[in-house]
Amino acid sequence: MGTIKVENIRVFAHHGCLKEETAIGSDYRVDLEVKADLKTSAETDELKDTVDYVFLNKVVREEMYKPSKLLETVAQRILTRIFNEDKLVTKATVSVSKINPPIGGDVEMVTIKLSEKRKN
Repeated sequence: MGTIKVENIRVFAHHGCLKEETAIGSDYRVDLEVKADLKTSAETDELKDTVDYVFLNKVVREEMYKPSKLLETVAQRILTRIFNEDKLVTKATVSVSKINPPIGGDVEMVTIKLSEKRKN
């Protein structure tokens, strides 16, 4: 078993429950970690035998660009796509952070984190 991380993916997107949040948009950070059997790819040196981190980044960016009220919804969409589109992934964890959230006070970011294992 191995781990692939794609960290600090920076995206500008339009999520939030307030009308102003979705109209103005904000900066987000996404961190993704997936578990997969990397033994074959370590031996073959072939991209087809591993989880392509270019694919992971693409999924994150595409799902982040679809406006949602809740970060939980965005995170779940990311996980669902990863499991549907890459059969090598056995477990995935995604953290979605809103930078400088409009919650009153000096808050660097708020983060939600979801994890999921492949269902047999």
